[in-house]
Amino acid sequence: MKKFIIPILIGGMVACSPKLDRSIRPTAAPAPSIQIGEIESFELDNGLKVFVVENHKIPRVSFAMVFDNDPLLEGPSAGLTQMAGNLLGTGTTNRTKDEIDAAVDFIGASLNTSASGVSGTALTKHAPTLVDLMADVVMNPAFNQDEFDKAKTQFESNLAQAKDDPNSIASNVRSVLNYGENHPYGELMTEKTLENISLEACQMYANTFLKPNVAYLAIVGDISKEEAQAMVQEKFGTWEKGQVPSMNLPKPEPVQNTRVAFVAKRGAAQSVINITRPVDLSKGDDDLIKADVMNAVLGGGSNARLFKNLRETYGYTYGAYSGLSEDEFIGSFTASASCRNEVTDSAITQFLYELDQMRTTTVDPSELQGVINNLTGTFARSLENPATVAGFAINIDRYGLSKDYYQTYLQRLAAVTPEDVKAMAEKYLNPENMTILVVGSEEEVLPTLDKFGEVEVFDIYGKPFVDLEPAPEGMTAADVFQAYADAIGGAKNLERVKDLKSVASASVQGFSLNLTTVQKAPNLYKMEMTMGGNVMQKQVFNGKEGVSISMQGKQKLEGEDLKEMALQSELFPELKYETLGYTTELEGIADLNGTRAYRIKLTNPTGGITYEYYALETGFKVLTETDNGSQSYQDYKKVGGIAIPHKIVMNTGGQTINVNMEEVKVNSGIKSSEFSLD
Repeated sequence: MKKFIIPILIGGMVACSPKLDRSIRPTAAPAPSIQIGEIESFELDNGLKVFVVENHKIPRVSFAMVFDNDPLLEGPSAGLTQMAGNLLGTGTTNRTKDEIDAAVDFIGASLNTSASGVSGTALTKHAPTLVDLMADVVMNPAFNQDEFDKAKTQFESNLAQAKDDPNSIASNVRSVLNYGENHPYGELMTEKTLENISLEACQMYANTFLKPNVAYLAIVGDISKEEAQAMVQEKFGTWEKGQVPSMNLPKPEPVQNTRVAFVAKRGAAQSVINITRPVDLSKGDDDLIKADVMNAVLGGGSNARLFKNLRETYGYTYGAYSGLSEDEFIGSFTASASCRNEVTDSAITQFLYELDQMRTTTVDPSELQGVINNLTGTFARSLENPATVAGFAINIDRYGLSKDYYQTYLQRLAAVTPEDVKAMAEKYLNPENMTILVVGSEEEVLPTLDKFGEVEVFDIYGKPFVDLEPAPEGMTAADVFQAYADAIGGAKNLERVKDLKSVASASVQGFSLNLTTVQKAPNLYKMEMTMGGNVMQKQVFNGKEGVSISMQGKQKLEGEDLKEMALQSELFPELKYETLGYTTELEGIADLNGTRAYRIKLTNPTGGITYEYYALETGFKVLTETDNGSQSYQDYKKVGGIAIPHKIVMNTGGQTINVNMEEVKVNSGIKSSEFSLD
């Protein structure tokens, strides 16, 4: 009988226990108390503030230095700070860039630099070497022309890519509209401002703004305060403090009535929608935690309202989100998505609906609790990284936060109520204080936006769009082509060109390519793209037939593809557009960021449309645009009496490809057998 005692007892216990009511949601547990790792600090005589967090789990130490400089209004040299930050670490008065890189590699460390600071990580035994390198970089920066030129080329490439990327365009224009051109956050680097940045100005910036009395250094890892203090004192103790300029910046205000802004993106199949405004919200603000919760409910992820509405309910987009950023000077709110052209206006309507719902209704307690739980988990996970703790220490000192600001964060998060969320929405989500910005198709999208208000049209730099200036009376596209022919060598010289060969190099996603193009009058053509000596793509036209060869095999060109190849194979087609069956229209004069150029709409015999731009000052062709992307032509040099662009920047499929001519030959005696289809 004894073997039945335990089951009987258990059954009695279950029968006597109170019944669980599953219709009642369990109450949330009290917010857990946070035990943040111990932070020790010290300050050097020169004002450098240092925070140390010991963590001996692995033999490694991380260093992160932050400069607390006011944003700089750069005017005609917008981008100076970025350029100077890019150059930091490319040389000092004691070491070249190669020597710095070799020293970092030798100890297996990392060293990263930017305009806002310097950071690095090394094994404990190599920490003194890394600190020595960091000190040299920030205390003795010496920029040289070669590194400046490399950085400038990289920025030029980035700018070219951004001009063809709708999200980059939206980001740039959003900054201008939110903050204004006379605020550092509203300034944009352009090709023109980049040209104004000098090596000397970058050096002056570093000498003026990189000072210990505006710097914070966080040290995390296998190191004690005593060891850190000795190391920092030795390497940074002689760093001289200095007077760093502070800026009296205006406080951008949100619009007082809904503003509708549009930027045209030729050939765009989707619109980028940003609903945005500046927000006066900084770290430590009483609103911050409550406003963060409000934003998380609205658009903080795939479980938030915007995502569920615009993606799951209506299928307008792959994802819709919102972001709220705090900042010492001025923050921002932006709700965004990329949507199909035909549903752009409907998507905006749903954005506005969700903003209104946040302001006029109270969030359900269960929805709110889910968001708070998620934010709690995110915060708790962040504490697993010791660098987070050091960052907390810097923030407390830098922004004047209370000493227990982060220890009590979860309690204040748990205390957020539905009424708090509604109050934050009422304060920050009024559509009348927002700009509705759309980057998309002028033909399909622009006519649908006036239902939201009067539409203002801007260019990709956030300046009011100015329609084309009329061309001089009586001038035609043929006149522009004639001026182009004169500019590159004259019609007689061009007629003497029987063949043309160019060898160029390019880089795509880190891969180096070689491009060889061969043409022979009247219309023989071959292009070969190789990588590491292997042919990746090849196109050949023998005057009648054409083939395209790739890693997928050989394909004979037919129909429209063959016609396109035949047109592409012409030497200097600009001189014979009319006889080739093109329709040309001189639309007017465009401003290409300071370069005035004639714009010609070119329709080829197959119906394809290209816009070509010819500089008024030089006569050179400087840009072509199609629905698939753009190509800019730069650095014209004469070869055999003919001016040939030696740099071509291609933007296609969201990628920028810089093509640099390595060799150009004119009338080198190319034989027709070169264009065999076999």
